Amino acid sequence: MGAFIDAVQTFWAHLSAVRWGPLGIALAFNLLKLAVRALAWRNILAASYPDVRIRRLSVFGAYVAGVGVNAIAPARAGDVVKLYLVKRRVEGSSYATLAPTLVVETLFDFFAAGAVFLWALSAGVLPSREVIKRLPSVDWSWPLRHPNVTIIVAAVVLLTLLLVGMLTGRRIEEFRRKVGRGFAILGDPGAYVRGVVSWQALSWVLRLAAIHEFLRAFRLTPSLHNALVVQTVESLSTLMPFTPGGAGTKQGLTVYALHESSASAEVSFSVGMNIAVVVVNVLVGFAVLFLMARTLRWRRIADAQKQESEGAASA
Repeated sequence: MGAFIDAVQTFWAHLSAVRWGPLGIALAFNLLKLAVRALAWRNILAASYPDVRIRRLSVFGAYVAGVGVNAIAPARAGDVVKLYLVKRRVEGSSYATLAPTLVVETLFDFFAAGAVFLWALSAGVLPSREVIKRLPSVDWSWPLRHPNVTIIVAAVVLLTLLLVGMLTGRRIEEFRRKVGRGFAILGDPGAYVRGVVSWQALSWVLRLAAIHEFLRAFRLTPSLHNALVVQTVESLSTLMPFTPGGAGTKQGLTVYALHESSASAEVSFSVGMNIAVVVVNVLVGFAVLFLMARTLRWRRIADAQKQESEGAASA
């Protein structure tokens, strides 16, 4: 975190050089991207509950509120907020069905990010394993330095999940039915392509367009190549979300991968883009959260969601 604080100080030193026009365009693209992704999630929900009216505005609100919480909280806490808010606006819904819809919502991202990752490998912009271990601000280097412990922890988690599944065998059929309902749209490839893939492909275009404008705003080279490099860094920094928004990781990888005129300019860009996106996502997200839940205490919402899930599981 100390490295991130140093990076913030570097950003403030370069603040006067920021171009505000491109910065505003970049943030507009970012908000439009959220709206497009919310539409994709709404279509997934509609396929899971075909007999229930799914309001676009309600889903958009839940999605944006979750993004706002994710911007400041680690470990995808905002996803819990999304589920809590949308459950109250989809009659007869259950967390067992709603949770898989978030998995479906990320399937296209997996392939899109994979394509960007393969491009990054072929372009030689990714750091090697040895380089990653030497980057002090990369928060997920610990598993790479302790592979044996990582494997043991992963094995324990997997065995625990298997044991839990065996102990709850009598409820497994009902649970499978509810979970399967969350994947309903995948049973209709045409609907999935039209209602989800098309919107998510557009969201990736908007994502790259926003990065392009951020590069312009911070006076770096605004090219497709650099936008893809930054997107690769964004994906890598959120693989293991131990810090909100991957703070620290992004700066270390950006300096390595971008190869611009100076490290300070790259750090300023990375921190500036991160701060701008976080501030806008938090302001918009928490405003929507207050309108929908009448509270800004997202931890209380997360606790309520956990209690409801445990109550449903024991019923």
